[in-house]
Amino acid sequence: MNVRLKFLGAAQSVTGSKYLLEIDQEKILVDCGLFQGQKELRLRNWQTLPVDAATIHTVIITHAHIDHIGYLPRLVKDGFRGRIICTHATEDLMKILLRDAAKLQEEEAAFAFKHGYSKHSKPEPLFTEEDAERVFPLVESVRYQKEVKVLKNLTAKFFNAGHILGSAIAELTLTAPTQKKKIVFSGDLGRYNDAIMYEPEALHTADILLVESTYGNRLNPIDSVTTDLQQIVNEAVERKGVIVVPAFAVGRTQTLIYYFCRLMEQKLIPSLPVFVDSPMAIDVTELYERHSYNHKIKTEHRDGQLISIFDSAHIHFCNTRESSKALNDLRGPAIIISASGMATGGRVLHHLYHRLRNENDTVLFAGYQAEGSRGRSIQDGEPMVKIFGEEVPVKCFVKTINGLSAHADQSELLQWLDNFKDSPKFTFITHGEKESATVLAEKIKAKGWNVVVPEYLETFELFSGI
Repeated sequence: MNVRLKFLGAAQSVTGSKYLLEIDQEKILVDCGLFQGQKELRLRNWQTLPVDAATIHTVIITHAHIDHIGYLPRLVKDGFRGRIICTHATEDLMKILLRDAAKLQEEEAAFAFKHGYSKHSKPEPLFTEEDAERVFPLVESVRYQKEVKVLKNLTAKFFNAGHILGSAIAELTLTAPTQKKKIVFSGDLGRYNDAIMYEPEALHTADILLVESTYGNRLNPIDSVTTDLQQIVNEAVERKGVIVVPAFAVGRTQTLIYYFCRLMEQKLIPSLPVFVDSPMAIDVTELYERHSYNHKIKTEHRDGQLISIFDSAHIHFCNTRESSKALNDLRGPAIIISASGMATGGRVLHHLYHRLRNENDTVLFAGYQAEGSRGRSIQDGEPMVKIFGEEVPVKCFVKTINGLSAHADQSELLQWLDNFKDSPKFTFITHGEKESATVLAEKIKAKGWNVVVPEYLETFELFSGI
């Protein structure tokens, strides 16, 4: 039996996670994500996948972020008809996120056609909503730690990664005539003291290990979040201002709701309304109540319904365009949480359009703002930003809070790795920019491990003749 591993993504980059495992003639794909960010990466989404989609037996998904699932509709469109295996919560999130991604793809293609900025006479989306719907009948979801037979000689098992709802570490066990080999994919690892998610589960053995390195070169302390939020909110309340928080719909929005509710309960900030204005975030928040086993938020049955902090009287979900537009006339103090997290699109643009020019209001960034994004321009102190084709003056307060990332930082990655009793044959550093991956690799090499930072499309022989 010969086993090879080819890196089709997330090699010296933080997106496009795709790992092709070849066991003799059988092909297993672990994660199937879109490349995001810089144009040179996004163009890879349009390149022909270096493996015939129809020849892939099974796809194993670690979690539902688009950089891990977003290529699935294209894979199915190109002929994939196998099983897609993931956890229960990942399946539910996948339906929300892929439908939204497909809608965006179609809207972008239509916009490019209307304004004539595409080099194609009729620009096409990478995939359509119809393509996304074809993914879901192929999905087979399972609970954590349930062993699933993938091939006659290969099983898979998921362990809680603590990153987002349903996120998993995937452990694949290969059974040969005289031995067993374990191949572990960390997926994206969560934090050890997260307010909502449980810490990543410890695994103790791996012959081959792939570990993410998003924060492989830096620390991201979580301990000052409460005091920082308390100060920012109280200062805004004194000005009778509105706080606008651009936040990702999955994970970040729910974490912010938790912190704001807890601060109000402890009377560290006054009771004030929190408006959640993101259709996707509203759908995702409902899943937190359905999958209560996967996080620390208390959920109880009351009058036949599931009740949690998300049902607090302070939280208001804007389910309609009318309720969203009504926030334009809102007078503070109040909090608006809206997507997208980097202010690149979505309903938050309407709120920024109206709030940036108000000297008493605050824009609060609760996550990383990528270079070139509108959020980064505001964060860097640009006096004007373009929204809806108009230059909008930035006169409001601009604040940033750190520590809310759902990714383990360098110390936490090393803490998780310390659980392994023996060094793997290979440890591959993935899902990190080159500098981040390289710094983490050096830290792990100091333990005496054999560490590799793979390149895009590089192939490795894992086992031969077993």
